[in-house]
Amino acid sequence: MDLKQLEYFVRVAELGSFTRAAAALNVAQPALSRQVRLLEVELRQNLLVRNGRGASPTEAGQVLLEHGRGILHQVERAREELGRVRTGLTGQVSLGMPPSVARVLTVPLTRAFRQALPEARLSISEGLSTAMQEGLQHGRLDIAMLYNANRASGIEVTPLVREELLLVQARPPGLQEDPPPAAIDLRDVAALPLVIPSRPNAIRMHVESAMARIGCQPHIALEIDGVPAILDLVADGAGSAILSRNAVARSIKPSAFSVRSISAPSLTIELSTAVSSLRPSTLTQQATLQLIRDTAQQLLAVSP
Repeated sequence: MDLKQLEYFVRVAELGSFTRAAAALNVAQPALSRQVRLLEVELRQNLLVRNGRGASPTEAGQVLLEHGRGILHQVERAREELGRVRTGLTGQVSLGMPPSVARVLTVPLTRAFRQALPEARLSISEGLSTAMQEGLQHGRLDIAMLYNANRASGIEVTPLVREELLLVQARPPGLQEDPPPAAIDLRDVAALPLVIPSRPNAIRMHVESAMARIGCQPHIALEIDGVPAILDLVADGAGSAILSRNAVARSIKPSAFSVRSISAPSLTIELSTAVSSLRPSTLTQQATLQLIRDTAQQLLAVSP
């Protein structure tokens, strides 16, 4: 399989058009179409459905697209590793993080990365744990940060920090929290209307599992994906939320919220780093993992 043909196919499938792909790749459209057709002939399968609006992958094309992205990513990593032999730590590291973690770590981690690895590049994306595990398995991600990570085949998981989950409520104007409010039992939390992410969000699944163990279930008022939107709704009186302390501290107006510890049982969730166990880590990735560990343990202020 010719790598250039594979790259051409991936760009057409991603952009949905031979015309747009030709412009992005800076090649003539007839040459692009010819190379994609040669790939189809070699694989003896139609990979794209061509129509007046552009092109979309067939079922076989969708399979090749998933593998193709990983293959091209690995080839680029190999080139960068060869460059490292000449010049030191270089190349790109692709990192996936949950949105709530990205909100806290993106800026300080990027700053630390630029200072420690000036010749390398860091690419950060946000996503759910299930999607990020697939990204690791298919080679689209080098490192992922996952809540309550499953020890899936081909994934190596290392615990990073454990975060306490707190009950977050709107603070009435003028109310001071000195001393802070007393802890609330998890069973009492279950009776409150909650603004919570939809499944399969890791915090949502963790809350449901913890409540099920004591014979209750959450009262879901609204399902909202995204920490800023959840906090906006809590501030507006739509319900309460269960989030980490840092999620509240990094909000636009932390003073708008009151946080309470949860007891009987307390709620904590494990944040881990994950890499593929099927591909050797580069020195740049290993250095990035250490930066992630140092930055997370400093800013999340929790125990490893």
